Amino acid sequence: MIEACYLEIAGALGFVEIVTPDAHPAPDTLPTVLCIHTAGQSGVQYRHVARDLAARGNRVLVPDLPGHGRSEPAPGGPVTSLTDYGDWLCAVLDELGVDRPYVLGCSIGGKLTLELSVRPDRPLAGAIAMEAEAGPGRVNVAGLRRELEDVAGPARAERTYLGTLASVGTSVPDDTARAIATMHKREDPEISSSDLIGWGSHDVRDRLHLVTAPIHLVAGLDDPWIRASEVEQVAARINDAQPGLARYTGLTGIGHYPMEEIDDFAAVVDDWIRELDETSGSEMVSEEIAS
Repeated sequence: MIEACYLEIAGALGFVEIVTPDAHPAPDTLPTVLCIHTAGQSGVQYRHVARDLAARGNRVLVPDLPGHGRSEPAPGGPVTSLTDYGDWLCAVLDELGVDRPYVLGCSIGGKLTLELSVRPDRPLAGAIAMEAEAGPGRVNVAGLRRELEDVAGPARAERTYLGTLASVGTSVPDDTARAIATMHKREDPEISSSDLIGWGSHDVRDRLHLVTAPIHLVAGLDDPWIRASEVEQVAARINDAQPGLARYTGLTGIGHYPMEEIDDFAAVVDDWIRELDETSGSEMVSEEIAS
């Protein structure tokens, strides 16, 4: 079952899609998975994953961050702080009465997964952070701030299209890659640039010791936005403080958008969630998976 929900948060309406198994008598009792989208995009990136993940016995929450998709803009204008987005996501969980969710996020969503993981006052059941390093993202923040003055230029949509194609993994069929790029062209350039300022400014390296829930760090090995070795080091640093709490997976032939690039990604996530439940107290696992 799919429920469209608007929540009033910090003076604006935020949209959340809630997906549960059909005809389940008590969906609120199911494990909850919070899915967080990438920069400039919306929850539509999880349109296939959410339904299939719910069918596997989960309650899936897919919010549109402020100014994205069907959520109203933040009252103060486009958000450039991922910490502020983290506060907003916590407010969403409070409004829905959700405790200890699993969190799955990609790109800025991966960074937001890390942000939520280092808030011990808001414990998670587990986390899957995809395509995100713990330190600032590799973008020119000063250039992005200048670009905010001219984000609506006619070339911007084409740049988004071509940039997305360049960020998809080599194993992804051409028609799938072009479909992903076409969907991404619908972004609001002002929101996207603001998100990327957040990507380039966010840094949780000095808070990794605060991670208390099992966490899985995932990197597409064809992703030009990150260094997979740095993502693997995030898992190692967490395990230095909390042995066995983190694991790392490198995805061969996959780029920046695993949830859109991998067929039957819900099955992969479901396996990762089961592994999270078994992670605490075990040795760190580092692996590469061929697509």
